[in-house]
Amino acid sequence: MDVGAGFRLLPGSPAPCQQSPVTCGSACLVVARLLLEPALAAWLVSPADSPLRRFADLERGTMRRTNGLAGGPGALQLPWPRSLGTPPWGAMAEIERTGSLPGTRYELVPLRHRSAAGLTRAAAGLVARVSPGRPALLYVGSATLPRHVVLVFVNTDGRQLLVYEPARGEVVPFAAYGLGGAPVAGWPVPWLVIQPQAQVSAVAPLVATAVRRRSPAMGTAGVCQSTRSTSRTSRASAST
Repeated sequence: MDVGAGFRLLPGSPAPCQQSPVTCGSACLVVARLLLEPALAAWLVSPADSPLRRFADLERGTMRRTNGLAGGPGALQLPWPRSLGTPPWGAMAEIERTGSLPGTRYELVPLRHRSAAGLTRAAAGLVARVSPGRPALLYVGSATLPRHVVLVFVNTDGRQLLVYEPARGEVVPFAAYGLGGAPVAGWPVPWLVIQPQAQVSAVAPLVATAVRRRSPAMGTAGVCQSTRSTSRTSRASAST
């Protein structure tokens, strides 16, 4: 994890691990926010407190919003048990509010029953829409249930589409997985993707610089069976 010139996650380098078995979605949303807010990333790794504790606090604050009745200021949504992870509707509202450039709108694209050709087309659409400040969330699982969430993103240089996998705290190229290719964290079935809409708001490019200077708002902030092996949270201490 590099915060020297803005928060970046690079393939092969340690990344934050989710801090509970049900916060894979929350961890992805926190990382999406860190990619936009260097001040928040700097606060996370500052020596005044444990980075692991701070990351866990951010996860909990995020889950309160994604799973609660009030998802944000003036926003009501269907509440969801935290024991069942992050619901797609809460995740979409949160990534629009805190994890993407202002004005970016998202859509939910079902993937579960698509043919191989349909998944190929969906992957091409995902690649075309993800850009700096406009990440996506991919839900994967078994044949019967979605069980895990990963973040699809690019760093500010925009050179490579990457996947942040919160259970292991690792980053790999999207090409290593695709959609319907190699299992993601042990889960072979793509269920849905929450991705930016094709139409980009004209406001977003104008406010990108302002977003990167936002001050962090401290104090706010199927079960996520995130991998079929035990999550190695100890790697997060090295990454943060």
